[in-house]
Amino acid sequence: MLNVTNGQRSLLTGTVIMATTMQALDATIANVALPHMQGALNAAQDQISWVVTSYVVAAAIGVALTSFLSERFGRKRLYIISVIGFTIASVLCGIATSLPEIVGFRLLQGLCGAGLVPLGQSVMMDIYPREKQGQAMAMWGMGVMVGPIIGPTLGGYLTEYYNWRWVFLINVPFGALGALGIAALLPREEQKPNHYFDMMGFAFLAIGIASLQLMLDRGQTQDWFESTEIVIETMIAVLGLYLFVVHIRTTERPFISSHPFRDINYIGGLIIMFLMGAVPLASMVLIPTMLQSVMGYPVLDAGWIMAPRGLGTMFAMFFMGRIGQKVDARALILIGLGVSVFALWQMTRFALDSSATEIGISGFIQGVGMGMLFVPVSSLAFATLERKYVTEAASVFTLVRNIGNSIGISVVVSVLSRNVQTYHAVLTEHINPFSQSARAFADSLGALSPVAALSVIEREISRQAAMAGYVDDFIAMAWVTAAVAPMVLFLRKPKQMPTAPEPAHAYE
Repeated sequence: MLNVTNGQRSLLTGTVIMATTMQALDATIANVALPHMQGALNAAQDQISWVVTSYVVAAAIGVALTSFLSERFGRKRLYIISVIGFTIASVLCGIATSLPEIVGFRLLQGLCGAGLVPLGQSVMMDIYPREKQGQAMAMWGMGVMVGPIIGPTLGGYLTEYYNWRWVFLINVPFGALGALGIAALLPREEQKPNHYFDMMGFAFLAIGIASLQLMLDRGQTQDWFESTEIVIETMIAVLGLYLFVVHIRTTERPFISSHPFRDINYIGGLIIMFLMGAVPLASMVLIPTMLQSVMGYPVLDAGWIMAPRGLGTMFAMFFMGRIGQKVDARALILIGLGVSVFALWQMTRFALDSSATEIGISGFIQGVGMGMLFVPVSSLAFATLERKYVTEAASVFTLVRNIGNSIGISVVVSVLSRNVQTYHAVLTEHINPFSQSARAFADSLGALSPVAALSVIEREISRQAAMAGYVDDFIAMAWVTAAVAPMVLFLRKPKQMPTAPEPAHAYE
């Protein structure tokens, strides 16, 4: 545990939460501004998606480097460099004048910001004693979970009333305050300039992760395995990750130590966190598109309807921070899973005439479930882990959550697209001159011409098919969330442990 005063701990906690929120916010805030960027930068639909893809790929690679860079240059120095680099990259994105410029600057932003989440988590675990780490994870987790939730709302507001460039420039004051706070408050730790770097292990991991992220992000637009590009990316991803696993199990000094993977709580936490990224966070991508494309809500209204989800998460995390040390974390995880399943069950009842209140309430409940899961899972995963592995384990923890998020989004979007096509074909079969309901609907259109009437009928079929497709996705996500529950049985309740020494790397 780092030697800090209570005042330093409080100020450092606020600084870490601010830096974490800034990075987590950028994972979603730019998405709603893509159409405006497309026009301003004169880019095609498939080209503008690289603004998101470049950030995701760079962040995945950067997370993997965090542990080594922390040891090599010192955690404090790396933290400051990451915040400053992220802020400068944000400014460059905000003033970019062409697509190649903004894609390059987003790569830089992803690389610099990748370490902010694992570094923040390791700092929070090192400035609080073990008996208060549940409370620490609750406070820090607000930034991780709430950032992506409020991103679309804030991004839509800035784009609508100001300019799309402000979704990047808004980071400047927070980045400046974060860098100053870390420089002034975080104690300096010993750095290891001669620390060994496993280049081969990193290369295998970077190639595997980058190929996987490209495959997941571009799969839907390239028709998945009908595309040669996707097949090649998949093969490279599988080969790279396989070689990485073989390498770390056979080399003496691997890029990522295998010691944390021997801890059953850590492994269980990784699996649950992976599925958390794949299910609850993926639903945050579905609902805004459902509100705008199917139910006809403007972007700002859709953002406000999503806002209760963030409030639910904040409420649950505040509550978890108060009771986290008094209740068995495994019981809290089961309750959180139950709340999440209930929220998804509510979503399976959505219809075209569902009210904004109904959608907002279900979002609030799901936010509560997410908050109830994140805190005990994060605390329990690290509860029995030696402190010298915390930074390394936190990097892998963040990487696995991000991969789960990418896989979840790709799967639900792909399933949605295919189900919508199926439902559209089925509904169309019932539209013919002999269908009484079809004729009654056509008669209700009044004096429209036959062509106009058919156009209205086609739009209505598309809306109904899309709504059925969304409901099917929610059903599948509810079953997947429920299937996580047995994993909790393998987690162990940690015993009271003595204060651990200062963090150090495994290879001293």
